[in-house]
Amino acid sequence: MQAVFWKEEDMYVIKEVFTGVTTQGKTLEEAIENLKEAVSLYLEEKPEIAEELKLFKPIGAINVEIT
Repeated sequence: MQAVFWKEEDMYVIKEVFTGVTTQGKTLEEAIENLKEAVSLYLEEKPEIAEELKLFKPIGAINVEIT
């Protein structure tokens, strides 16, 4: 699972890249645990996405700043 996270005020927001599932937590650790649970629930409802996710093999990541 690949995810990006950022801080909004006093919460960490985290988004799984492939599914788009997004959640938050007061700490980064809490946000990660919430994301694991949310993605698991999402994939239970979408088994076809779970199969696609098994084939998803990211080869890298970059940061792109927009000015």
